[in-house]
Amino acid sequence: MFTPIPGMNLSCHIVDARHPHLTELIGKLDADLLSRYEASAIHGLDLSDPHIDRMLFAVIYAGDQPAGCGALRPIDAETSELKRFFVDAPFRRKGVAGTLLRFLEEAASERGCRSVRLQTGVKQPEAIALYAKHGYLRINNFGPYADDPLSVCMEKSM
Repeated sequence: MFTPIPGMNLSCHIVDARHPHLTELIGKLDADLLSRYEASAIHGLDLSDPHIDRMLFAVIYAGDQPAGCGALRPIDAETSELKRFFVDAPFRRKGVAGTLLRFLEEAASERGCRSVRLQTGVKQPEAIALYAKHGYLRINNFGPYADDPLSVCMEKSM
């Protein structure tokens, strides 16, 4: 259950793929992933992809500080993939991730999605626990993760 820090003002905002706070947070996410995995094992996101405008990007702020980010990439008309979900270290275990996750799930529902899928890694037990806590269930690895032994895929019906 979400337990905000007393006095912490959390707000989620949809942003452009090149928003400076988003790119800063994705840089921190990449650094965190590189501390756990080899570069070839990281499933990032190409921000120069010509279809990037079909994605939704969000940044969550604690007051005026960027605290985390996430994105939704359409898979098909009824399914989106949660991508680049990250909460900066000083804001972890304070309800930020749950707030951002609910914001993105609501955005997916508003876009007509019936489910949200995601991929995380076997070396990210805290992420797996967060998603399970919020109702995501393990599924067979899908798409580009199908044959990746380091991937853990999950899905939640909206």
